Amino acid sequence: MQTSLVILAAGKGTRMQSDLPKVLHQVAHAPLLVHAMRSGAALEPAHQVIVAGHGADAVAAAAAEEDPDARVVLQEEQLGTGHAVMQARDDLAGFDGTVIVLYGDTPFITGDTLAAMVTARADHDVVVLGFDANDPARYGRLKMDGDTLTAIVEYKDASDEERAITLCNSGVMACDAGLLFALLDKVSNDNASGEYYLTDVVALARAEGRSATAVICPQEETLGVDSRAGLARAEALFQARARTELLELGVTLTAPDTVHLAHDTIIGRDVVIEPNVVFGPGVTVETGATLRAFSHLEGCHVSRGAIVGPYARLRPGAELAEDTHIGNFVEIKNATIAEGAKVNHLSYIGDASVGEKTNIGAGTITCNYDGFMKHHTEIGAGAFIGSDTMLVAPVRVGDRAMTATGSVITEDVPDGALALARARQDTKPGRAIRLFEFLKARKEKARKEQA
Repeated sequence: MQTSLVILAAGKGTRMQSDLPKVLHQVAHAPLLVHAMRSGAALEPAHQVIVAGHGADAVAAAAAEEDPDARVVLQEEQLGTGHAVMQARDDLAGFDGTVIVLYGDTPFITGDTLAAMVTARADHDVVVLGFDANDPARYGRLKMDGDTLTAIVEYKDASDEERAITLCNSGVMACDAGLLFALLDKVSNDNASGEYYLTDVVALARAEGRSATAVICPQEETLGVDSRAGLARAEALFQARARTELLELGVTLTAPDTVHLAHDTIIGRDVVIEPNVVFGPGVTVETGATLRAFSHLEGCHVSRGAIVGPYARLRPGAELAEDTHIGNFVEIKNATIAEGAKVNHLSYIGDASVGEKTNIGAGTITCNYDGFMKHHTEIGAGAFIGSDTMLVAPVRVGDRAMTATGSVITEDVPDGALALARARQDTKPGRAIRLFEFLKARKEKARKEQA
């Protein structure tokens, strides 16, 4: 059965206290909208229509980045969920299949749940997604008779008996496209809010003798985000799920609650991740690598057997080959570190390539930026870069070459050569004692003048 998605993303999200559209606030470094789109993408939908309103241009840009084929329509006035879905009518004209209505601020509904709704659609005209709530609060209740959904009752309209029902409405719905828009044509805004509600579709369908049912999912899947507190809860839920998945896949997390993952983090089995490691987007770590405590990784690739950290930072474009060592307080950016190379202490390697089995001494810096342009540093295989070397790019240090400690390298160093680029030491016997005495006397004089 063909499916199309309509994702409602028009709300401003007043409770977020933000100029940013609600659906563009991020969980695990991806907008809420993108999480919802990826949930629906599991169905391989024929169409994906995003209904935007507040901040429509920004919402459209985020949708296009995730799926260039997604269509974005504008709900100029926010007149309810039914009105929002109607904005997708023209874009779905001629579509013969099931439309699933999702919400851009509800990031955790799984592909399996949506597939169950599609399966249920084979036997029912309307399918609603429900959940059993620990605390039903003010959610709308789903009244069931066997597997038949007889009504959705809003909390304010519910009797005491109906309020005792714990099966609640998530708002997500699946319906035949033609039937959905035909029923929405009949939805009235004769209510206290003056809005057109998608939930009225169930009663209208039942009045026509159509069948309706509910698919049940865990409550956490239906978590919606409408405040900063809700965003924090969503982030915590994502992280808990992601950590559990890694543990089940054979990754060692020595302090799971302290590791923070991105929506697209890929970790191989037998990787060891120590406490307080943070992943930005775009990170892949291969089998058997070790990420030591307090390291931060973003937009990088770490090959098998590599050791990173503690307190290391891998920025976008960092490529670590097998068995590399990146040590404490080292930063790597837009650089390739070849197999067996070591950058162990207090160094910055940016816009560079480092050859196999090369050793980078402590305090080494590739001086890659001249104030206007970035320049490349090439370090060959088997080289030894002495501690506190400044490599002023563009520059090349050849294979098996060496730089002396404290050197400022401004010219290429041939293969096998030793480069020394520092001033000759000049030692003045006794000068330190006389200088200390002079400075002490000057300080004492200044103190007396201020007294």
